[in-house]
Amino acid sequence: SLPFLIRLFPSLLTKFVYLNFLSFPFFADFRRPELLVENTINLYLTTEPGVTVGIWHTVPSSRGAEAQGKDQRWYEEALADDHPVIIYLHGNGGTR
Repeated sequence: SLPFLIRLFPSLLTKFVYLNFLSFPFFADFRRPELLVENTINLYLTTEPGVTVGIWHTVPSSRGAEAQGKDQRWYEEALADDHPVIIYLHGNGGTR
């Protein structure tokens, strides 16, 4: 009966394969990454009108002491220096 249900409701398959309706870890506040990951700040990018993507900017541990107590402007300037940037695309589950 499972193949028949999947044929009738294809969105059912995507929900159970990708589980993108679950947020894990539960009750985590992704707007405050400094509580979860050191040397990290939450930023938002507008990719197109009406679409905003939340990102975290984490500086390497070698710059951790320098990052302590800095504001968003310092992190934005750190993105503009000559250090490489690694982009991790985590998926579409609404979590980071």
